[in-house]
Amino acid sequence: MRDVAIIGVGSTVFGKLPERLVRDMGSEAVWAAINDANVSPKEIEFAYCSTTFGGAVCGERILTEVGISGIEVVNVENACAGGATAFRGVWNAIASGLYDIGLVVGVESMTTSPIARKLIPPEAGDLAGDMGNNMPAHFALSMRRHMEIYGTTLEQFAKVSVKNHHNGCLNPYSQYKKELSIEEILNSRMICDPITLLQCCPNTDGAAAAILCPISIARKYTPKPIIVAASILKMGDYASRWEDMASSDLSSRCAREAYEMAGCGPEDIDVCECHDAFAYSELSHYEELGFCGYGEGGQLIDVGATEITGRIPVNPSGGLLSRGHPVSATGVEQVAEIVWHLRDEAGKRQVAGARVGLAHTMGGEVAGLEAGACAIHILKR
Repeated sequence: MRDVAIIGVGSTVFGKLPERLVRDMGSEAVWAAINDANVSPKEIEFAYCSTTFGGAVCGERILTEVGISGIEVVNVENACAGGATAFRGVWNAIASGLYDIGLVVGVESMTTSPIARKLIPPEAGDLAGDMGNNMPAHFALSMRRHMEIYGTTLEQFAKVSVKNHHNGCLNPYSQYKKELSIEEILNSRMICDPITLLQCCPNTDGAAAAILCPISIARKYTPKPIIVAASILKMGDYASRWEDMASSDLSSRCAREAYEMAGCGPEDIDVCECHDAFAYSELSHYEELGFCGYGEGGQLIDVGATEITGRIPVNPSGGLLSRGHPVSATGVEQVAEIVWHLRDEAGKRQVAGARVGLAHTMGGEVAGLEAGACAIHILKR
């Protein structure tokens, strides 16, 4: 297998953009990645596109807008892990020697999707078509269990949202740019006790893209190639959540394999983008990714260890809670965020001296069963 590098990334601004077509957002992100990589569209040999609600042959429609045709295009759906899954597909094809230059794009218009109930007839009821209507209940149960066995407090969970909304104010791509207090978060509308509105990620529209090639030719295009040191994708174990709702064996298994592949450990990670679909999720992922022991996530957030200036900065982008969560674009956007930090190009949210970054995405947890996927990518400067 060949070593693979990222030579270009790009993104749209995330937000509620129902007037924007999927192909327009996708082509904007692709053009940004092409310009960042200093490649010609004609040099791109294949592409993976991830979308859940973007419709048939989404990748082909996006690439047509960019003027690319006649290449292999693979369209991927893997719930919230779709973008990360597509990224792994491009990495794998280049690492194996099948192609030299590949493109990944993730795109979603959530505000016009069935999950936003825009396309569901009124007589179908409020919850019809809502793919994630049981998600808050599942995570509320996990959150209650974590509080029961570890003594984690509501204030500690709220601090995750405080931190991520602060970080979102520093990110020009972020959906929300508003500072929030612990009181505002805890007193916002109750969604599923104890999860309140401001502890939930929003519906978001947007796209992100990346271009990869073998490290052997990467410096032809950029003086700052970023190495993909690990790429791991696993399906969930249906039984693991029944053992204890407070933790996910899926994330910890993926993390162990990723660290082994990258030749590093959690202590070596300088910056992390993780899947904070709910404030509880990020705190539990601290533990599953090995940044602290189980039951110690609340202490980690209390001492500021996961802030941009902390020991292990997590979600300097603002995360799903503030940057937003256009489902199939999230995994690619996380990679782009890590790349910007490793190249010292993250602006006001820059993690000083970042050399190793981890991107973590979950997809498809439904009704208390891990009928889904987890992807972890470790990138090195």
